[in-house]
Amino acid sequence: MKVASFFITSLLLLLISNSAVFARVKLENICQIYGQKEVRLTGMGLVVGLNGTGDGGKAIPTIRALGAVMQAMGAPVLDLRELNNADNVAIVLIEATIPQGGLRIGQKLDCYVSSYLGAESLRGGRLLISAIQTANIADDRLIGTAAGALVLEDPTALTGARIPNGVIIETDLTQNDEFINNIVRVEKGMSYFTLLLDEAHSSFLSSTAVADAINDNLSFQLENRLQQIAKARTPGVIDIMIPPQYFDEPVGFISEVLRVWIDTPHTQAKVIVNNRTKTVIVTAEVEISPTLIAHPNLDIAIGGMGGVAPSSFEVLDDPMANQQTARLDQLIRALKQLRVPPEGIIEVLRELSKTGKLHAVYEER
Repeated sequence: MKVASFFITSLLLLLISNSAVFARVKLENICQIYGQKEVRLTGMGLVVGLNGTGDGGKAIPTIRALGAVMQAMGAPVLDLRELNNADNVAIVLIEATIPQGGLRIGQKLDCYVSSYLGAESLRGGRLLISAIQTANIADDRLIGTAAGALVLEDPTALTGARIPNGVIIETDLTQNDEFINNIVRVEKGMSYFTLLLDEAHSSFLSSTAVADAINDNLSFQLENRLQQIAKARTPGVIDIMIPPQYFDEPVGFISEVLRVWIDTPHTQAKVIVNNRTKTVIVTAEVEISPTLIAHPNLDIAIGGMGGVAPSSFEVLDDPMANQQTARLDQLIRALKQLRVPPEGIIEVLRELSKTGKLHAVYEER
């Protein structure tokens, strides 16, 4: 019994390592530029070559579309009833996404097709060449054409498929002037652009830290060295002034900004529990207030209990933390080493959150 107690005590002391872990990231990994966005493309088309699993024989819209295609290809259909047995055809919705960096004429990207009438399966099908456009109804430009063999990614989802490199871009949406004008704005003779922090890092602390990092690294490029290049506007928005020497070529300066490093960007403390897989994700900032945990075969005192912890409780404490708090990752590692089952760990986390001892946003999925 004494040996077991010594092992538990030694283990808990081992887990309270107070060495700090720092992460350096480039701004391009936690920010995006306002005005630079993905472009969603959509269209409709016909999938042919199905093994009797299409919707053509019973869906009038599919028969009409097939008749129109045959008419355009010089094989007119005098009576749509002639196509009643065309059950190897299905009408589909086509979707594709042009990435933030844009694509030029002739480049390719994947697209996805989905049956929305009565097709049973798209397995073995091939999309006939189809036009795709932006989701903006007022924009009637032909952005690309889609065609090719379908690949079912999920064998249990037979009415949706992907076409690798199935779209060829026909219209350049990233022409230099138009593209830059969506990013750079001019105010009182000065040019600016805006950085947007991603959701996980959006906070007053992060915005200020990003602005400070940019000013420390790039303010020397301004004639007035006391002037600041970057200003944090909101928890997720940083406005950046473009130095005069970059007015004609702002892309170069924007790339310099995105290459700036920031040390350990602030993230909101979270504990995310997946009840199905019993997975627990904890950010490093999560701390626990002093408390006692009584679990079958295990009693633990967390943090400084001011001498009130019963002698039967083993102490888990971080001497370097403020107010003698302990980090949650230490507790989880201790519970796992002591072979507490995942359900028990999740129950402990749940109760810590209910009592307010867990200093983080707690989510169960």
